[in-house]
Amino acid sequence: MPIDLKEIAAPLDAAAVSRLLPHRPRLLALGEPTHGEDALLRLRNALFRRLVEEYGYRTITLETDCLAGLLVDAYVTSGTGTLDAALEHGFSHGWGASAANRDLVRWMRAYNARAEEEGRPAADRLRFAGFDGPLEITHAASPRPCLTALHAHLAAHLDPALLPCTAEELDALLGEDDRWTEPAAMTDPARSCGRSAEAARLRLLADDLTALLDQQEPHLRAAVPPGERETVRLHARTATGLLRYHRAMADPSPARMSRLSAQRDLMMAENLLALTARGPVLAHAQNAHFQRPKSAMRMWQGPVEWWSAGALVSARLGEEYAFLATALGTLRHQGVDTPPPDTVEGLLYAGLAGESHLVDARRLAAVLGDPPPAPRTSAWFGYAPLDPAHLPHLDGLVLLKDVPES
Repeated sequence: MPIDLKEIAAPLDAAAVSRLLPHRPRLLALGEPTHGEDALLRLRNALFRRLVEEYGYRTITLETDCLAGLLVDAYVTSGTGTLDAALEHGFSHGWGASAANRDLVRWMRAYNARAEEEGRPAADRLRFAGFDGPLEITHAASPRPCLTALHAHLAAHLDPALLPCTAEELDALLGEDDRWTEPAAMTDPARSCGRSAEAARLRLLADDLTALLDQQEPHLRAAVPPGERETVRLHARTATGLLRYHRAMADPSPARMSRLSAQRDLMMAENLLALTARGPVLAHAQNAHFQRPKSAMRMWQGPVEWWSAGALVSARLGEEYAFLATALGTLRHQGVDTPPPDTVEGLLYAGLAGESHLVDARRLAAVLGDPPPAPRTSAWFGYAPLDPAHLPHLDGLVLLKDVPES
């Protein structure tokens, strides 16, 4: 049946998002179908700016190393360091080189500088966070930074007799960082140290140190500023999560990649949930990390299934979680040409004028009926087309018609 797209679509802006959603969510997730395209990041930046200025958002979190992101947050909030240093050392995956990420960080620092000059309260300042683990495609990081920071925090505020180990014992168990970051361990579990006796002991110590943090909450709350408490909680989550990840890397079973994927997204979800304590948050990552249906893919070890960070957060937050997936019309410099008319992208591409649109995904799914159209295919592995079966599980669908080369 003919579809009047004007009834279910509007130009993308913060007002359109507000009209689409029944209330302001604690976590608004904006997905992207591919990485490394500044046009998508500029769209994110524009939306965040309007959300800040008109709807009270103060935190943005990206799919980047949660520990490295502390450097960006320090620059944004207080001007610590330099813009170049924040971009070079505060982003994983090389994303600090993005012009759009530079624009985002620069704008956030300028906003906070004005807030300081005007004497606005600290709660009105913008915050930056990474919500991914300290993971790269080729390796996972050593747990040294987060474990030693957690231990040092507790040692500074508690009777040393309460701690389960000394700093020297921790250092000896951690050993050389190279043993943790061995690139070959990503595909060969035998090269991972994640099931060594030292790693097993460290997992117990990380659990004991986190438990001590919980047990001493009344004392620490009175003795430690809120920002420091937030950071040490991040170190505790990262220490336990990263050691679980290293154990999964050493798993020789067929379930290895499912466990690694599940653990990564669990770390993401825990960080996202913690950030919502600040107030409403805009999160940005690849669509797959935010979807509500179970994730699945085929790798060299066979089929892999896991629940994404978005699925885990949605189970906890319910209607306080909203997900806007992004689909593309063309990405010609990567070989992604005009979408076929029998796909969702093709229907929207042909029927909507203008460059970016917000579509009511559930109304679109209802009009399209069941079964949904076939998914679009792409010859470029870096672009993940929309899965039409996911439309009923989206709060909105963003279409960027033509992505120019960055």
